[in-house]
Amino acid sequence: MKIELKSNEKNVAKFEVVVENVKFQEAVTKAFKQNQKKFNLQGFRKGKAPRKMIELNYGVEVFFEDAVNILLPDAYSEGLDELKLEPVDKPNLDIVEIGNDKDLVLSFEVTVRPEVKLGEYKGVEIESIDTVITDEDVDKELEVLRGQNARLINVEDRAVELNDKVIIDYVGTLDGELFEGGSDKGHELEIGSNTFIPGFEDQLIGANIGDEVEVNVTFPEDYHVEEMAGKEVVFKVKVLSIKVKELPELDDDFAIDTTEFDTLDEYRNDLKEKMQLSADESAERANRDRVIEKCVENMEVEIPEVMIDQEVEDMINNFEQQLAQQGLNIEQYAQFTGGSLDDLKASMRKDALIRVETGLLFDAIVAKENIEATEEDLEEEYKKFAEAQDKTVEEIKELFSRNTDYLKDSIVSRKTVDFLVDNANIK
Repeated sequence: MKIELKSNEKNVAKFEVVVENVKFQEAVTKAFKQNQKKFNLQGFRKGKAPRKMIELNYGVEVFFEDAVNILLPDAYSEGLDELKLEPVDKPNLDIVEIGNDKDLVLSFEVTVRPEVKLGEYKGVEIESIDTVITDEDVDKELEVLRGQNARLINVEDRAVELNDKVIIDYVGTLDGELFEGGSDKGHELEIGSNTFIPGFEDQLIGANIGDEVEVNVTFPEDYHVEEMAGKEVVFKVKVLSIKVKELPELDDDFAIDTTEFDTLDEYRNDLKEKMQLSADESAERANRDRVIEKCVENMEVEIPEVMIDQEVEDMINNFEQQLAQQGLNIEQYAQFTGGSLDDLKASMRKDALIRVETGLLFDAIVAKENIEATEEDLEEEYKKFAEAQDKTVEEIKELFSRNTDYLKDSIVSRKTVDFLVDNANIK
């Protein structure tokens, strides 16, 4: 085969592959043998007509398409290998020349992996996030924990106030007609939580148990149910009960009742240590992400749209699997959120671009710095999995025996991030 690169601009490569006539004729003969049984010509038993008679009746080019399909995979593969092209999409094919007495000339056009020009990736500077946990931070967390351990006390001697929890029955109407999802009985609602339509909760303040209140509200213009967006509705609401949170005292009894500690001071000290550890881990992850972002900003690359499209499809497929575990599908999710599949894809596009950029950055650095997963790295990884899953190293090796490439890729990716962070200037 003769291979010639015609052009390679803006990540689109065009090349021709010339298949010698002798090889083309061999492929035509093979195509004839594969298809002979399909032909039924008068004067011959079905499937026994000779090639010349079939070509006489159907044209000399009757087997050309199948012959091209026989030659196509090798022609395309050899072209990519010789020209050192990495396709990121399916190619477009054009048959330039074909005939019994001619060489077969195939023209391919394919989007290829873009060239990455690395900028500064060693010594990039970022400022670390402040991770010091103060006593005030601990106080705020303790208040959250107080709220989680609060008791609900029935109130009967006053009207509804902000932050109360009320039990209500309600019936909603639009232009005097009931609408779907607009009615409920025994609904629990926290006043001030803003979980209902804007203005609904405020109009219940001042109502007493047993009162029936008429609530007038307007659905937001961006409401997820399109037919209700911007519509004015009326709710008839009956207040069945009022409850108020009773917060426990922050003392030693609180620590004894809610934790394994005997005093509040012991609990505070332990909580502060755990909050500090969590803050440090979050800062470390954030620093790693910011180093990568900085390196991406410094590189030059023109990314084909098809690579982003493919990443979005991968993200959609992964999301579908997550939904399936919850008994949902992508259409139900889109309907619930008031959007469409196209809206969901559009919302994922920014993250998809970041993933593609990061992947290209890592590949370029791996190639330049010769980062690889060694046998020692693999052994260490097997040990970690074995300890985490309470299995033997041999069991883990058997588990990954058919997918070591995934494990190696994971190790190389982690070592690449470590390399960038180790060489960064984190102030």
